[in-house]
Amino acid sequence: MSKQQFQTEVSQLLQLIVHSLYSHPEIFLRELISNSSDALDKLRHLSLTDDKYKALVGNGIDSPRIDLELDEANKTLTISDTGIGMNEEDLVSHLGTIARSGTKNFLAQLSGDARKDSNLIGQFGVGFYSVFMVADRVEVISRKAGEEKTYKWTSDGKIGFDIEEVSGADARKNAGTTILIHFNDEGAQYANGWRLQEIVRKYSNHIAFPIFLTYDKSDWDAEKKESVKTRTTEQVNAASAMWRRSRSELTDDDYRELYKSLTGAWEDPLFWFHTRAEGTLEYTTLFYIPGKAPLDLYQADYKGGVKLYVKRVFIMDDSKDLLPQYLRFVRGIIDSEDLPLNVSREILQQNKVLTSIKTASVKKILSELKTIATNDPEKYSQFIAEYNRPLKEGLYGDYANRETLLDLIRFKSTKVEGLTSLAEAKERIQLEQKALYYITGGSESMLRNSPLLEIYKKKGIEVLILDDDIDEIVFSTVTKYGDIDLKAVNKSSTSEDLKDDSTPEKAEELKPLLEKIKATIGEAVKEVRASSRLADSPSVIVSDEDEPSARMRQMMQAMGQKNLPELKPTLEINPDHEIIRKLLADPSNSKAEDAAWLLFDQALLLEGVPLKDPATFVQRLNRVLNQSI
Repeated sequence: MSKQQFQTEVSQLLQLIVHSLYSHPEIFLRELISNSSDALDKLRHLSLTDDKYKALVGNGIDSPRIDLELDEANKTLTISDTGIGMNEEDLVSHLGTIARSGTKNFLAQLSGDARKDSNLIGQFGVGFYSVFMVADRVEVISRKAGEEKTYKWTSDGKIGFDIEEVSGADARKNAGTTILIHFNDEGAQYANGWRLQEIVRKYSNHIAFPIFLTYDKSDWDAEKKESVKTRTTEQVNAASAMWRRSRSELTDDDYRELYKSLTGAWEDPLFWFHTRAEGTLEYTTLFYIPGKAPLDLYQADYKGGVKLYVKRVFIMDDSKDLLPQYLRFVRGIIDSEDLPLNVSREILQQNKVLTSIKTASVKKILSELKTIATNDPEKYSQFIAEYNRPLKEGLYGDYANRETLLDLIRFKSTKVEGLTSLAEAKERIQLEQKALYYITGGSESMLRNSPLLEIYKKKGIEVLILDDDIDEIVFSTVTKYGDIDLKAVNKSSTSEDLKDDSTPEKAEELKPLLEKIKATIGEAVKEVRASSRLADSPSVIVSDEDEPSARMRQMMQAMGQKNLPELKPTLEINPDHEIIRKLLADPSNSKAEDAAWLLFDQALLLEGVPLKDPATFVQRLNRVLNQSI
């Protein structure tokens, strides 16, 4: 017998599960049945596509089924399946460690709220360990398909586990896994046939394989006038692929329970979209939008949330090719009649059938979201609170659906409280306004106080506040919304929209000072010119249309692009500001050189750009302060 300790994270996890999640211990059965279903799915797929496993059908592989056997007297429950099974290495890997790196975040995400925390179990794929909420000892006996040996894994869920090879009557005759649960005091309530049937129908009724329960059934004996127990085996689930049924046959509760079973969630989904396509291609899709964004949404190793079936045979559930990355929060099922059963991840990337299904599915999801946005703004606001950012990611790559995405995304604004759509902003546009304007490049408070907005506020022109990190990247590729231009206020060309009749005259008057400032600052700036966009501030920096902004350059450097050309922004000077008027009135002013640099440095700071030489900046500032006091 081999004695082994749990991986550190598993030990911590077990302690937290056992001591924190007693509010919903019944989920142990949902999780174990789900694991059995996955094992059956994997074996069924292999037995249809791999000659090695085809030969084992009836000779090492039994008909797919899940069996529950209850022993009320001894307070034990056996859960057995005829799935793929596990060998010794698998038992150590699957039941002794947390294989997926993101799972470790489970420990950090626990809130102390039992309902929320139990929801995390399924999301993080650690459902097996929930059995220790109801058991003081668990035995897992498993034989892997195509192998002769049977192994037994035993643990009390505290320190570690034992693994040994078993033979004779203790060994499995066919592939699969048997889990023997010894209920503790908390779990004793589940040593009840009626209660087990209730849980299976609640969480696992849709499982595509038959689930049988063997228990002592009580029937009333009219002659003896007493209840008589008879050992009975009954199928306790519908064993049909629910998504293949017509929408008219299903209730909202059916959809909600399937979602919870698929995702391991406790909370209801926000929406679901159920479609059956017939014609050139035949397929069924059922997509769910979770009420809360998945915890791994922004991790590089996020797990895809859509399961692929072919003719109701499970193929895979971790492919990132089923939907575009920006819709990675969607959960659900794609079931195709036209894909080959032996489709691989490599084939998926090139398969025309899947490409067509994917294209149609994306349009369906976005179309449904647009309908909800129109008909139920309150519920759509809940969606936006969770998924506005991923939708923005779609603008960068999904050109075919860009206009729809622009309709779906919501924005902060200088005109309205909360969020607004581009369509609403377009309706508020002024007669003389030449574009829809936006500002990117920092936090919301920083952007709202940017000198770049001064003239827009003065003229009552709306500017959209784009304060997500990705906005700078994404919206640099978006130039129009319908027939109207989208323009960033920190681009030099935008000032052309703001010029009035006095602008050329002021620029000419300011020319000597502009030349002096340019000569002082030199190659640090591309150009120094009079500004038509400033009202209260003396200076601001802007970039050309085809150049990255100062903020964008910082982001590119943070992502590892070190050899970027030097930033050479354009410095704009406010002709009406008191500081500028004083400098203009006395060109020989001894403070002019320090003032020129301070005007440039403060403009950089307002854009969130760190100064190259803070010490020199402080020296200049101190000189000016000393002369002014």
